[in-house]
Amino acid sequence: MKKLLIRIRNIVFKIFLWFIGLSIFSVVLFRFVPIPITPLMLIRCAEQLGNGKDIKLKKDWVSLEEMSAALPLAVIAAEDQNFEEHFGFDLDAIEKARAYNRKHPGKRLKGASTISQQTAKNVFLWPSRSWLRKGFEVYFTFLIEVIWSKRRIMEVYLNVIEMGNGIYGAEAAAFHHFKKPAAKLSVKESALIAAVLPNPRKWSPTRPGPYIQKKSMRIVRNIGRMKSEDF
Repeated sequence: MKKLLIRIRNIVFKIFLWFIGLSIFSVVLFRFVPIPITPLMLIRCAEQLGNGKDIKLKKDWVSLEEMSAALPLAVIAAEDQNFEEHFGFDLDAIEKARAYNRKHPGKRLKGASTISQQTAKNVFLWPSRSWLRKGFEVYFTFLIEVIWSKRRIMEVYLNVIEMGNGIYGAEAAAFHHFKKPAAKLSVKESALIAAVLPNPRKWSPTRPGPYIQKKSMRIVRNIGRMKSEDF
């Protein structure tokens, strides 16, 4: 029994070392190489097949320089206004979300995930609310903040984020919704895309309801007040 326990311990330790090595290698690799596909994309394809539908997967990697300058500002204004200051985690936003959730226990939980956390989740992990997934998210968020620049995090985020049913990334979203490349998006169009990101399969930037219209207008105003050295 003692030998068996030692053997199990050694196997677990080797698995741990392999995980650390492969995770660091993949983060370093994706600092320079476009992400070919993500776990969420594979899950959505499996869901489409399971529902008897054809696979729909539209994505087209473009650099940050090939996107409208308004687009990264729009997602910062909508999703993570402290993106350029924090180190992957917005502690003030986390505390505010906790206070809101305690005060409104019957309502939908309010999150405080940063763009860095969302990028780590989309590239390396699966969609879930488990503590295990959250632990991995913290780990990968730390890695990309250490190894990638803020520009690279934003570039990856805007290329892999789900922006509609089978639509991933800014370029595919721009062509699908506005019939133009991401470089040609206006401030208003960029704000509309950013406004639907919490639920891009439910809301549409080309058919915005009152809530999305109001949110996009607020994003446009915030963009006008923003000064960004990086974007």
